[in-house]
Amino acid sequence: MENGRPPIVEINDLSKSYRRGNQVIPVLEGISFTIPDGEFLALMGPSGSGKSTLLNLIAGIDKADSGAIRVGGVDITALSDADLAHWRSANVGFIFQFYNLMPVLTAFENVELPLLLTPLSRRERREHVELALGVVNLTDRMDHYPSQLSGGQQQRVAIARAIVSDPAILVADEPTGDLDRVSAEDILNLMARLVREFGKTIIMVTHDPRAADKAHCIRHLEKGVLTQ
Repeated sequence: MENGRPPIVEINDLSKSYRRGNQVIPVLEGISFTIPDGEFLALMGPSGSGKSTLLNLIAGIDKADSGAIRVGGVDITALSDADLAHWRSANVGFIFQFYNLMPVLTAFENVELPLLLTPLSRRERREHVELALGVVNLTDRMDHYPSQLSGGQQQRVAIARAIVSDPAILVADEPTGDLDRVSAEDILNLMARLVREFGKTIIMVTHDPRAADKAHCIRHLEKGVLTQ
């Protein structure tokens, strides 16, 4: 337990490598640390240090070679691919650098996407979507298409999509990397508010020290090893 908060993520002796032909390339080696519930964590390090790989392992997108990851008490390294996909959809919200919005869908429809495979009724889905868009202050843009929104507004739609199913953790890979400084500050303040007011746990990969300054804790990776 850290700062009186139980860990939501527990990582123990995690290692990951990739194969390139006959060559084995280590990406992460012996990573161990915990993330308290309600933490805003920034992962920093040079390109190729393993930040995004670690983020993908925590989010259940990729699988480790060895070691264990427990999220909310569930050992996700022990899940089958099918169980992992189900766990991921119920427990992880994703925020990407380039938003990953569907251009042919409105803001409302983009936010609704994660709910379409749930047993929620149409009315319940609408309530969830309107609540999420209200949190990011975009209720008045719900019928707009991505091309009609600024970069900052598109990222807020993406954040609404990430939180609409009330996931246990949010993972953000360079969420301000494609934004101007003012829009980036707006998005970072919104993420800090999600932690402060809604108790979300956010794990963010960033190269930007200004973005990392918004986090409660900064962890540094260097050549696949946690240095801080």
